[in-house]
Amino acid sequence: MIARFAILPALALGLTAGVTLAQETAPAAPAAPEAPATTEAPAAVPAQDSAAAYESARNQLGVLAYCQEQGHIDGKAVEIQTKLLAMIPAGDSAKGDAAEAKGKEGTVSAMGVERTLADAATEQNTTEEALCKQMEGLLQQLASQVPA
Repeated sequence: MIARFAILPALALGLTAGVTLAQETAPAAPAAPEAPATTEAPAAVPAQDSAAAYESARNQLGVLAYCQEQGHIDGKAVEIQTKLLAMIPAGDSAKGDAAEAKGKEGTVSAMGVERTLADAATEQNTTEEALCKQMEGLLQQLASQVPA
């Protein structure tokens, strides 16, 4: 039984995994002429990881929209998440739509666990607003580390 759900680390892990996956699947820059040629094939990204990252990113987009609708954050975080989402290989759109819809209802779905923001806030002796602001801060920090 999970005694306490660490919602922010789970979201940060999901955000980081999605961006890392996007960076790993992005085409590499051409090698400099003096660099030796390599015959190694690029590592394939497992479809399950790609799908999980896509669904997690869509859920996070929904959660951020929920936070914005509740007046806890402005639209900047939603805008950043939308840009980051474009970097992740698209997955099953129906599953992504369902994940985003859960987020818009205030439910975080990460690492196989679903928890409402309200429940997570209660368990962490804080408020939904504080969690939303912390997620926004983590997202802005991550976005500052991603090349434009």
